[in-house]
Amino acid sequence: MRDTLIEIVKQALNEDIGTGDVSASLLTNKRVKASIITRKPAIICGIAYAQQAFLLLDDSIQLDWRVKDGEAVTQNQVLCVLHGLARGIVSAERVALNFLQTLSATATATHNLLEKIKHTKTRLLDSRKTIPNLRLPQKYAVQCGGGVNHRMGLYDCVMLKENHIAAIGSIENAVKTAVEKYPNLPLIIEVENLSQLQQALKLEGITRIVCDNFSPQNLKHALSLSAGKLPLEASGNIDAQSIVEIANTGVDYISTGSITKNIQAIDLSLRFS
Repeated sequence: MRDTLIEIVKQALNEDIGTGDVSASLLTNKRVKASIITRKPAIICGIAYAQQAFLLLDDSIQLDWRVKDGEAVTQNQVLCVLHGLARGIVSAERVALNFLQTLSATATATHNLLEKIKHTKTRLLDSRKTIPNLRLPQKYAVQCGGGVNHRMGLYDCVMLKENHIAAIGSIENAVKTAVEKYPNLPLIIEVENLSQLQQALKLEGITRIVCDNFSPQNLKHALSLSAGKLPLEASGNIDAQSIVEIANTGVDYISTGSITKNIQAIDLSLRFS
């Protein structure tokens, strides 16, 4: 995990600095003190990524983090105090803040949705709708916000959606094929109506059923039909406006891509003292 983190940060630094930071080269490379400040309330995430951005450029930079990942912060709160040479701090600044503001945005969005449904038993899942090359960091940010990770990718879980089922021919054949070929992997099947749900409930080997774009009324019917045999997940265009009604049905999980793709970066700044 640490090797992956460092590689991700290295790629970001290479993208930004390229052949060299020409603006930073103009600075007298004296020791300075700087602070990272949040301009709005947030759930903080991405400290390790931000820290590596500074240390990979200059491992003599000292960082005193005043918060931890998963911690709620208020407007204008100091997140970190840095001491080090000016050039390294300035060159790493944008990459460090990019990680911190993006991952904090995902953690904050997750937390905000969970606050709306905390009166229910429903758990919030992410999806694969993540920013390219930031799958692992964003999945971690969801956890920091209190959410639960769905599958990490196409390799760790069999998930049969409408196109898989159409290509194989039927729900029954799709499930049978998956169980035979990957008996040790979780098997999730997506259904689009109550009839498909009834077909899926008759089959063995399924781990969870996703009810895609079900209305709240149909979700209630789905829960009655499943009678606790399998966990049910609601998905499809679920946002801050619809999530409470969906959770109030009693569904086990809600998955949404909004917490990783429809995010607004947290406003952060780094200032020299």
